[in-house]
Amino acid sequence: MHDGVRVRFAPSPTGLPHLGNVRTALFNWLFARHYGGSFIVRMEDTDLARSADGADQKILEGLDWLGLDWDEGPQKGGGYGPYYQSQRVSIYQSHAQQLLQEGHAYVCYCSPKRLEEMRREQERRGEPPGYDSRCRGLSRAEAERYEDQGISPVVRFRVPLEGETSFHDLLRGEISFANSSLDDFVLLKSDGYPTYHLANVVDDHLMEISDVLRADEWIPSTPRHILIYQAFGWTPPRYIHLPLILDKSGGKMSKRLGDVSIDSYRQRGYLPEAIVNYLALLGWSPGDTQEIFSLEELVPRFSWERISVSPAIFDPKRLSWFNRCYLRSSAPNRIAEAVSPYLRAAYGRDERSEGTAYSPGAWRELLVDLAREEVDSLDQMPDRVGFAFLDEVDCSAEAREALSAASAGKVLQALAERLSALTSLDADEASSLLQELRVRFKEQEDLAARDVLFPIRASLTGTLHGPGLATVISLLGRERCIERVRSSLSSISS
Repeated sequence: MHDGVRVRFAPSPTGLPHLGNVRTALFNWLFARHYGGSFIVRMEDTDLARSADGADQKILEGLDWLGLDWDEGPQKGGGYGPYYQSQRVSIYQSHAQQLLQEGHAYVCYCSPKRLEEMRREQERRGEPPGYDSRCRGLSRAEAERYEDQGISPVVRFRVPLEGETSFHDLLRGEISFANSSLDDFVLLKSDGYPTYHLANVVDDHLMEISDVLRADEWIPSTPRHILIYQAFGWTPPRYIHLPLILDKSGGKMSKRLGDVSIDSYRQRGYLPEAIVNYLALLGWSPGDTQEIFSLEELVPRFSWERISVSPAIFDPKRLSWFNRCYLRSSAPNRIAEAVSPYLRAAYGRDERSEGTAYSPGAWRELLVDLAREEVDSLDQMPDRVGFAFLDEVDCSAEAREALSAASAGKVLQALAERLSALTSLDADEASSLLQELRVRFKEQEDLAARDVLFPIRASLTGTLHGPGLATVISLLGRERCIERVRSSLSSISS
């Protein structure tokens, strides 16, 4: 059944790549890779009014970032190009002429004003909107009169007046539409550019697309496409209409909302494998409880039979959970490199290893390893590690309370003295130092561990919460720790 699989991702470059679009691309990619076929990218850019400059490159960059390589299309070429519809306009025009000559289409001279008045009247009468076929039986003489007035017509498909048009969806089975529910839709606009219906069908046929995986919002358009296939005498592809992705309120996600664009998540520091993993599970089930999948693991597991017909709900918190998993499991050097731009934007630098026991690279990796357990995305990292970059830290209310404790001055004075006596300070040495202070103050002052550690953490980081204190000390280095402790002692005594 799946010999010679050729599937396509055919976005309209009207804005930033959208999570719903990318899920469609991912399912097509997995389908092609699972069945040993080809994944084609085609830009449906004939809607000149809505096409956005540079949007096609954003789409291609997004696919590349996610690891969804394409076999044919922009930047790759192939034997079925061009892969921009705007470069194929003459192909659509010749096919529209063929339909006109064979009686499957006709020219329509109705003005936009008349069409708008017709729709308003239909709405007033509670009728479904649609063209009333006024020009369907236009005589040649009438057409010539319109042409003499300089009116540029559109080309409409001549939908059969009776019967049904049916198609088979692999997920949903047989779907039928009464032809009387379909109006005579436009194939070629008055500017000579095709509509989605004509260009989509012509390209899918000429590019030998075997299977069309697209959102189920296109189901109402499919009978129109089937009629075009029949008019040309072509065999339609197999169809799989994917479940929509809804927002948490149950509404359709809008691709014009920046917070659901791939760019938005990329800029916030989400990892591509987290996005791929999460999107794969929106509308598809592996059949067991496994949740974490690499692209390589998804390919053999993916099959169209496990795609759901029910809408999928996009949950940003769930995506953040996946990102957290990948942030924690990725190699520290990779995360350190990825977080560098965020640190430079926040602090003008991405490391501050001078005066510590670490090289710049090792310092940054340790810092990242320390903080990544606490963040959902890389853009949250600078706030978590500000203690390592700032010359002075602002204390929280609870940190100030810890520093005002009766024993805080003694603890910090002892820490300053011990730090001054050290010649080196790595995490192990810092851990030994903290243990020594805990034991000493337990024996001499009967202080609990928190009464020792809280003032130290408050002095060094300005908070009572955060990563391991021994590592914090080693990242700051001996001199900076002494400076902060002495500053706190000065504040306590004043």
